[in-house]
Amino acid sequence: MRQSSSGRTEYSEAKRSRLILYAGWIALAGNLLLAVLKLVTGIAGNSLAVLGDGIDSATDVVIAGITLIISRIILLPSDAEHPWGHGRAETTATMVLAFLIFYAGMQLSVSAVKSLYFYFTGQVQLNTPGLPVIIATCISIAGKLILAGTQVYFARIAVSPMLRANAQNMLTDSIISVSVLAGLAAAKIFNQPMFDSIIAGLVGLWVVKNAVKIFLQMNLELMDGTHNKDLYEKLFTAIRQVPGVSNPHRARIRKIASRWDIDIDIEVDANLSVHEAHEIAGQVEEAVRSTIPDVYDIMVHIEPAGHMSHHPKEQFGLNESNI
Repeated sequence: MRQSSSGRTEYSEAKRSRLILYAGWIALAGNLLLAVLKLVTGIAGNSLAVLGDGIDSATDVVIAGITLIISRIILLPSDAEHPWGHGRAETTATMVLAFLIFYAGMQLSVSAVKSLYFYFTGQVQLNTPGLPVIIATCISIAGKLILAGTQVYFARIAVSPMLRANAQNMLTDSIISVSVLAGLAAAKIFNQPMFDSIIAGLVGLWVVKNAVKIFLQMNLELMDGTHNKDLYEKLFTAIRQVPGVSNPHRARIRKIASRWDIDIDIEVDANLSVHEAHEIAGQVEEAVRSTIPDVYDIMVHIEPAGHMSHHPKEQFGLNESNI
């Protein structure tokens, strides 16, 4: 454990893995209890919205199980097949979570549409939900807020995109439960059970939207992209502080789990010895690490100043004019 230049505590991979493990067990136990509560009361109380909320919590149990598995995988050292380590397993798992969340949302929306169709065509008679499902929903709201708070806490100190996604999912779940409660209240007050199905459909669409958002974020990471241009600005700022360095270019920053892998080309005096140029490259690496926290690796490529040794048709990497 050490203190970064930004003031945030940075943990070793072993410690970080344990934090993710703790978060996974808490999420697993909490969601299992809530899922059973909502599924039982949803079925017994004939509430599609509460039943759908229970299904969503059941997917959270699966998500927590995946978190526990991934906390072990990311701790594995690099090997011949994975020279960059196993950190991307966390990104892959987050993509899986997005698909699970998407599936749950679509299932809920489809079920709600079917329920409304059967209701308006007279094929089925909907019942107004009773007090037990309302109580279960209130418990769900409180429970999800507590679970979301724990996931946010562990995500922040472990710098885990997977836990952030899980925390976002649980915060969404609490909003879902509030919406379900509003639908139940409307159904009870106006004696219109269709409000239960309408809220269930809207909740399902909200879940789908969040799943797509998580998927797009993780897809960008898997494609080695980032919207965070501030990182590049910090990179070039750090390099400009090193004497003897000019024309930093072909900068590439990609994310591996919670850490950054950086490539950069710099130019130095062509008359320097290999040893002297290597020393400057070391100073560049040190400057970057002190400016950007959680750097996994830095590759600094040395070129003689003014010789334009890089191929003019190279299309990859950024320079300062791109920022």
